[in-house]
Amino acid sequence: MTVAPNVPSMTGGKSKTTSQQGPKPDKPKPKRTRKTKEPTLVDRILAPYRWLVKWTLRTVLALILLVLLVVGVFGVVNPPTTHTMWSEGRRLGAPVDQVWVDAGAIAPVMFRSAVAAEDANFCLHWGFDVEAIQAAIEAGGARGASTISQQVVKNVFLWQERSWVRKGLEAVLTPVTEALWSKQRILELYLNVAEFDEGVFGVQAAAVHYFGVDARDLTPLQAARLAAVLPSPKTRSASQPSNAVDRRARSIRAGAETIAQDGRARCFQG
Repeated sequence: MTVAPNVPSMTGGKSKTTSQQGPKPDKPKPKRTRKTKEPTLVDRILAPYRWLVKWTLRTVLALILLVLLVVGVFGVVNPPTTHTMWSEGRRLGAPVDQVWVDAGAIAPVMFRSAVAAEDANFCLHWGFDVEAIQAAIEAGGARGASTISQQVVKNVFLWQERSWVRKGLEAVLTPVTEALWSKQRILELYLNVAEFDEGVFGVQAAAVHYFGVDARDLTPLQAARLAAVLPSPKTRSASQPSNAVDRRARSIRAGAETIAQDGRARCFQG
């Protein structure tokens, strides 16, 4: 018996083989590459200026945030020292005499006396007394125009020597301080860091130094005398006042009574 050879079918063999192998995978499409635009001559010229503007803006923003942070912190945290205290202690070769007291531990009349002596419009301005500045200009610089707020900024954050740099920083920091601190906090800091005698800083140390009492127990006359020495603490004495200091103290005492009556003390004493 003859066996027919195994000949692949002409119709189904090829399709059978194809079905076993499966469909051919699609070839990956080539990725399109974005053509980079060649910088023009103008772009090359402006590139350094754009870089400078960008980093200048970043630096200014960082400085603004730093100022807000520092001023905000001292609105609730008492400064451990100041540049003036440090430099004075270094000059004297011994630590300065300074004891911090909160606003509630200071006689209210001391607040009013400081305002009457240094900044009668303290409750009426936002850091700069425009009327006082105009009067100082008309007087040819013979009289000062610094507010208590400006003096606090100088005493807490800056230094005493006069310079345009210090004045510029003072002009920037003063309105920020007024915006972030209450008027009572400004006065509290002022009375705690002001110099009342050589090496004697703050109203508590000054009250003990001159009168042997705590700051909360100061009388109107004692408070007025302390305020009278503030412009020149190294040459004036509150316990043994000269005739000029005594006259100034009487004027300050009267001024403190006036601002208590006309309402100019409400912003810091309620």
